[in-house]
Formats: sequence, C-alpha cells, structure tokens
Amino acid sequence: MTQHIYTRVQAKARARKLKTESAGALTYGAALEQVAHEMGFRDWNTASARVSNEPEACWQIGERVSGAYLKRPFRGRVHAVRELQDGAGYELTLHFDEPVDVVDWDSFSALRQRVTAYVSPEGISWTKTSDGIPHLTVARESAFMV
Repeated sequence: MTQHIYTRVQAKARARKLKTESAGALTYGAALEQVAHEMGFRDWNTASARVSNEPEACWQIGERVSGAYLKRPFRGRVHAVRELQDGAGYELTLHFDEPVDVVDWDSFSALRQRVTAYVSPEGISWTKTSDGIPHLTVARESAFMV
C-alpha cells in the first residue's frame, strides 16, 4: 500500500522512520528533504509551507480510505471520528465497502463491515495481533490538496 502524507505530523513521522531505517546514512534534515520529494515538492521548506495550510485533523467523515484490518485489505469510508486528547490519536469508525472475513478457516467465517478502533495520527492502531501486526492501518485514498 502506498503511503499518503497530508499533514506536517505525518511528514515528520515519515522522515523519522526513514532516518531510523537508514541506520545513520540519513540525517533528519536529509530525510525531510526525501519526504518532500515523495510528496511532489522541490524541498522541505516548500512542502512544510504547503502542508501547514492544511488542517491537522487527519480524518473527515465520509472520506474514502483504504488499508488493512486484521491483515485483510479493505476500502471504505470514515463513518465517525473523535479526536483523542490534544490530537494524540483518533477513534475512527470505518464502514468497509465489502465485508472483511477476519478468519482463516475454510469452514468458518466472521465478517466485519463496520469497525471502530483507536489509531495514531498516522493511521496505525496501537493494538496488535499476536505476531505484532497492527489491528488496523488506514490511509486516505486521495489527497484533498488544491
């Protein structure tokens, strides 16, 4: 899944991840420049100025999203959103276009079409499966930038 970046918080989180993954090969500044290029801007100053004009609220009711729920891909819409204290995360209720079967057994199904989860500003749930995979990862399907 392609990662979409819409806010300064998400851009900086992506830069920190790139810096960590580079094992010291990238400075934080160089990682910010790389994120700016990924976003389609010539440099970090331009990207930062542009995204600073966008609201920091990551999610809007009715917007199209996609991601993975319990390791199963989905597409759907944001049905409800509640900001947690000081923007530390969000409680999202998502309505999937098609129900997601969250069971691996052929003889049993457990379909989910509407789910509620707590996610970080980057759209990653804090709760994880037994093998360490987040229960939910969610991203916007299209940018709302002009």
